[in-house]
Amino acid sequence: MVKVAAEEDGGAAVVVREFHEDRDRAAVERLECACEVGPSGGKLCLFTDLLGDPLCRVRHSPAYLMLVAEASGGPLGGAAEVVGVVRGCVKTVACGRGKLFSKVAYLLGLRVSPGHRRRGIGRRLVERMEEWFRQMGAEYAYVATDRDNEPSVLLFTQRCGYAKFRTPSVLVHPVFRHDLSPSRSGRVAVVELAPREAELLYRERFADVEFFPRDIHAVLSNPLSLGTFLAVPGSAARSWRGVEAFLAAPPGSWAVASVWNCKDAFRLEVRGAPRLWRAAARATRAADRALSPWLLRVPSVPNLFEPFGMHFLYGLGGAGGDAPRMARALCRHAHNLARRAGARVVATEVGACDPLRAGVPHWPKLGAEDLWCMKRLADGYGGGALGDWTKAPPGASIFVDPREF
Repeated sequence: MVKVAAEEDGGAAVVVREFHEDRDRAAVERLECACEVGPSGGKLCLFTDLLGDPLCRVRHSPAYLMLVAEASGGPLGGAAEVVGVVRGCVKTVACGRGKLFSKVAYLLGLRVSPGHRRRGIGRRLVERMEEWFRQMGAEYAYVATDRDNEPSVLLFTQRCGYAKFRTPSVLVHPVFRHDLSPSRSGRVAVVELAPREAELLYRERFADVEFFPRDIHAVLSNPLSLGTFLAVPGSAARSWRGVEAFLAAPPGSWAVASVWNCKDAFRLEVRGAPRLWRAAARATRAADRALSPWLLRVPSVPNLFEPFGMHFLYGLGGAGGDAPRMARALCRHAHNLARRAGARVVATEVGACDPLRAGVPHWPKLGAEDLWCMKRLADGYGGGALGDWTKAPPGASIFVDPREF
């Protein structure tokens, strides 16, 4: 259990305590509605609706916790109010060097009511969560924030002791009204892997990728995981003999990715878009409907200005000079799965130096540039011989756990 901490805030006591679902669900939902996610100032703002489950973004992790900050009515009395919230989870992941694993904590979903910001509530929530992280034996804590969100970056790097660590990008592609061909030439084929085959492939080829989760089997067998797909040359698909044979003699180029159903966990909504953008999006949909009988397919923009669902592409990786083209085939296949499921966008997150990034189709206006910040909580990362992971240079790629996206 997390200790309850109370401090004075302008005459009102602010208590940081554990979230109680029956008691706090409605208050947290109101707080989430008051806090838009994403930068403003000309960029798109995404509002997140957690579909009535405030714990959805951590519930599937091995160990998780949610805290709320509750303010009393102050000197004049009145009902207590939930003014802040944060979520956290703990798991074991690869450090990216020599297949070493470390116990790390992930901090996400930090929100403070607009009327109670700049009072230290966010810092108190972070510090209280870090106490629980240490109790759980975590060696490191990390957090993802938008690179342009200056208040958030300053909170973590200047007030909470986190260091800037990695700069991945969230790449988002809209889902059109029609399917996309995974390979126009037919020289690339997509093979679906069973969860056991996917686990074998990931453990064999990804165990030294930063943040690769040791419990990958739990991720792949989760009901929200919709499948793992391998893109290979057409000749390799025609002679497919299973993943063991593939690992023994892989083709010169290949790519793999899995699909996660965020649509049944939370919904998004674009807010703050100019009227011109909305009109242009409607025009593309109208043109697509009008021209589709003649097979003149227009890349129409789905309606993102009301709540919509998303599929997330995770575990994206591969090898060979043609891997980006293989990755493009996987993204187009994921697009078709999302279209049939009613999701309106497909997203993935890739490292700044990932060579497969060139093969991921995306619309820059819908994406974001992330900043991952990390803090060392205890000695780890191989017992000191390899030093502090927070100071390690980046690798070619990272593994983004879909349970935390």
